[in-house]
Amino acid sequence: MAAVVATAVVLFLPRLANAPGWRAAITPLASIIGSGFLVLGPILDTAYGFYAPLVMAGLCLGGYWFGAVIRYNIATLARPGSHRDVWQIRLERMASWSLAFAYIISVAYYLNLFGAFGVSLTPVDDALHAKLLTSAVYVLVLVAGWVWGFRALERLEQLSVSAKLAIIAGLLTGLAAYFFDRVSAGALVLNLPLVSGWSGVALAFGLIVTVQGFETSRYLGAEYDAHTRIASMRLAQWIASAIYLAYIVLLAYVFRSGEFALTETAIIDMMVVVAPILPMLLVAAALSAQFSAAAADTSGSGGLIAELTRNRISPRHAYALLSVVGLILTWSSDIFAIIAYASRAFALYYALQSLIATLAAWKNRADRRLAFLFGALAVLGFLILIFGDAAEGAE
Repeated sequence: MAAVVATAVVLFLPRLANAPGWRAAITPLASIIGSGFLVLGPILDTAYGFYAPLVMAGLCLGGYWFGAVIRYNIATLARPGSHRDVWQIRLERMASWSLAFAYIISVAYYLNLFGAFGVSLTPVDDALHAKLLTSAVYVLVLVAGWVWGFRALERLEQLSVSAKLAIIAGLLTGLAAYFFDRVSAGALVLNLPLVSGWSGVALAFGLIVTVQGFETSRYLGAEYDAHTRIASMRLAQWIASAIYLAYIVLLAYVFRSGEFALTETAIIDMMVVVAPILPMLLVAAALSAQFSAAAADTSGSGGLIAELTRNRISPRHAYALLSVVGLILTWSSDIFAIIAYASRAFALYYALQSLIATLAAWKNRADRRLAFLFGALAVLGFLILIFGDAAEGAE
């Protein structure tokens, strides 16, 4: 608890909270470590055993490479006299449509986790009541967006991000203490992986959404210049990668395989052993983070669809479409399948952005070597789109 309070005090210091670079980094950082942080640890630990930190490093590296694509595109657009040819314009439009669709699925991802965590510490902790809660929140989000819009809800993100980072600091502190206690007792465990070969690669493909979120810097041009967005995105990815890697290293070697069931809220059961206060803090962080993230992505999707259709589909009608699709996903799929769907949707967006970067780099003689890297990343994005697989949770 002391770590939570100390971190919160630092994050709310005016000098840090009001620093332009930090404020620009908050949005992508919040998206990257959002809800994925809560589900990713148990999935990697169960599926990959003692290889979990290596897989986490691979996911972070893949996310960083795709982030490099977005950063290159930001820099290209900011160059004096820069212009895009017809193919780049068409690809950008396709990428915007794919992002709008990815947001629709990511909202389903966030709100299904909201439902699961919302009932996790109650007597009705089961899939039916979790889906009922998710459905109720969908109705709330639709009504809020239809009547008031999301500006008020998006302001919540500034507070929830700092609170979430403070709780994560407490989680890592508790895990570190528990880890070193296991070290001193000679009780670390090396779990064998349950997946390997191509099935292991396909599962990792299906988890790319858990390190997604850095692309939000691409769309902050009205608030920050290109240099600030590029630097803050890089900072956000560095911080998120450090948090994720520390988290997985501390988690992967202290729980025996089969000691807990793989569910969307498995982290709650695991943290009871580490510190009794952590489950309540994690649920509080999950509820605030997932609701604010869902509101932000709903707003983003509605705005994109309205812009792409030149307001033939209004944001309000886009919110209704999002809610209908989300409710269908909620009642037809489990959270692990939705995670894989979201990963594949964002992979399409990254692949299209990589193609845009490839064309831009090829046109610039000084950057032609980068064109081959960006082309390879486009291929990787399409592979994730086609082959991304879902984890198998406990029934």
